[in-house]
Amino acid sequence: MSPAATRILLAGARRRGRGLSTSAEPSPSPSLSPSQLPRGKRWDAMVIGGGHNGLAAAAYLARAGRSVAVLERRGVLGGAAVSESDLVPGFRFSRCSYLLSLLRPALIRELELERHGLKLLPRSPSSFTPCLDGRYLLLGPEAELNRSEIGKFSKKDAEAYPRYEEQLEKFCKLMDFVIDSPPPELRQLYHASMVDRMKDKVDKSVFWSKLLGIVMQQGQKDMVNFFDLLLSPASKILNNWFEGDVLKATLATDAVIGTMAGVNTPGSGYVLLHHIMGETGGQRGVWAYVEGGMGSVSSAISKAALEAGVQIVTNAEVSQVMVDENTGKVQGVALVDGTELHSSVVLSNATPYKTFVDLVPANTLPEEFLCAIKTADYSSATTKINVAVNALPQFRCCKNINPEGGPEHMGTIHIGSESMEEIDIAYKEAAGGFSSTRPVIEMTIPSVLDKTISPPGQHVINLFVQYTPYKLSEGSWQDPAVRKSFAERCFSLIDEYAPHFSSSVIGYDMLTPPDLEREFGLTGGNIFHGAMGLDSLFLMRPAKGWSDYRTPVKGLYLCGSGAHPGGGVMGAPGRNAAAVVLDDLKAR
Repeated sequence: MSPAATRILLAGARRRGRGLSTSAEPSPSPSLSPSQLPRGKRWDAMVIGGGHNGLAAAAYLARAGRSVAVLERRGVLGGAAVSESDLVPGFRFSRCSYLLSLLRPALIRELELERHGLKLLPRSPSSFTPCLDGRYLLLGPEAELNRSEIGKFSKKDAEAYPRYEEQLEKFCKLMDFVIDSPPPELRQLYHASMVDRMKDKVDKSVFWSKLLGIVMQQGQKDMVNFFDLLLSPASKILNNWFEGDVLKATLATDAVIGTMAGVNTPGSGYVLLHHIMGETGGQRGVWAYVEGGMGSVSSAISKAALEAGVQIVTNAEVSQVMVDENTGKVQGVALVDGTELHSSVVLSNATPYKTFVDLVPANTLPEEFLCAIKTADYSSATTKINVAVNALPQFRCCKNINPEGGPEHMGTIHIGSESMEEIDIAYKEAAGGFSSTRPVIEMTIPSVLDKTISPPGQHVINLFVQYTPYKLSEGSWQDPAVRKSFAERCFSLIDEYAPHFSSSVIGYDMLTPPDLEREFGLTGGNIFHGAMGLDSLFLMRPAKGWSDYRTPVKGLYLCGSGAHPGGGVMGAPGRNAAAVVLDDLKAR
C-alpha cells in the first residue's frame, strides 16, 4: 500500500472516529431496494456484491469522503460470511464460512468493528481428533496441554511441536506485510505524467525495500525453510517434522481444506500456512466463533459503512458492467430490472470469472487476459452441511459424558482424519469423479459457546466436508437421492466416533459445489474465488500483470477473494483495493 493511500485510509478512520461515543447511538439507515436509490445520481464508486470484502472497500471509500453504493444480489448481506435463520426453525446457521481468524487486525481497529457489535468467542481447546482405537488428540493455545496431549502419541513430536509453531509464526510475520499491501504491479504508464511515473517507482521501491528488510531479519536458513514450505506438499513438511500419524493428519487438514488438492499436492504447504496466519485477540493462529454467526462480521462492517454514508442495496442483481465503447472506460452498472446506475469507478466483489466473463461486455477485454481468467482453476471439492441436533455428540474415546459441552466440543473436531493416507485416499476418489467413501470432515459446534443461535439443550453443528467433486462421474447433485445418500454417509461416519449422532439430527441444509455456485456466486463452488496454488497468488492473482486490483477496463477494480491475497474472511482484498482506488482518484 502506498504511503499516500495509507494516510488517506487512516485519516478517514480518525475523521469518523472523532466525537463518537460507544454509548447508544442512532442506528444507520438500513439497506434499500433498487427503487429507493436517487435517480440520475452519479456515484463516486459502486461496489458489486455485499460480501465482507465489498462492504469493507465501500466503508473505506466512504470514510475518505466518497459517495458509494453497494449492490447485493441476494436479500441478505454478507456473501459467504452470512447467518441464516430460515433453514431449520429455531436455529441460526453460519451457512458458508463458520470460523474467524484471518480478518485483518487493522480492519477491525480502523472500522471499529467491536463498537459495531462484533464479538469473538475464542476456542480452547481449538482442535479435537478422536480415534477409533479409543485414543484422542486435543490441541489448543496452551503449550502445556499440547505437550501433554502430543506426548501420548510421541515424546519426540511433543518436543518438536513448539519449534514447528515458532517457525510458522516467523513466516506469518513475513506474510503480514505482503497481505496488507497491494502487490507492486508493473505498469506501462504511457500517458502518465513524469510526476506520476516517479511516484509509481518510489512506491514500488518502498515495497521491495520493506520486504527485503523483513527477509533479512529472517536470515538465510529461515528463508530456505520458507520457500520449502511454499513449494512442497504438506505431507513432506509434516513428515519432516513429526512421526505420529494422528498429529500429522490433524495438521494436514489445514493444507487441503477448501481445495481440490491432496496432502501430496506440491504447494499445499502454502495453504497450511494460509490457514494459520490469522489471529484472535493478538494470539497467532487462534480461530474463534462469532456471536450470532458469521453474518455478525458482515453486519458490523455494514454498520461501519452505513455510518460513513454508504448506500447499501439488496435484491439488486447486476446484469452488466457498462463500458464506453469509444474510451473503454467504466460508465456504471445495469441491473437485471433494467435500472442503470452511473459511476466512473466500479469495484467487483464477484469472482474473477463472474466479473470478466459474465458481467463485462464481450470484446472489451484483451484476449490474453480473458483466456487467463477462463482457464484459471476454480475447482472445488467442498460440501458444507449445516445440522440442527437435539443433543451434543458424545465420543466413544471420551470417558466422561458432557451434555453441556466438554473440552472435546469446543474446537474443530476432525472426523476421518487419523492419517494422511486416509486423506489422500479420499482425495483420489474425488479426483476420479466420486465423492469420498470416507469423507474428511471438520465438525464445529458453535452453540457450545454461542447461546444465541439454538434453543436451550439443542445445538448447531457445522460439517465442512471433503471431498465432493463439482461434477460426479455417476449421478448428479441435483438428484435428491444422491444428496440424501451422501449426507447419511457423513452422519454414519460420525456415528462410528460418536454413537447415535444420526438419530440426534433434527434437520439439515447441504451445500455441494454446484449449490455454492448457484446460491453464492462462487464459480465452481470454490470458496476462495479461485485456487490458492502458487501459480495464482500475489503477482499472479487473478492473472499475470493484473495483481493490483486494477483491470484492463479503466475504472473497473477487483476487490474480492479472487484478488490478492486470496480467500478466507480476511477483508484484506477489500481494504487494499479501496486504497488503490483512492490513489487513482487522487491522481485524476
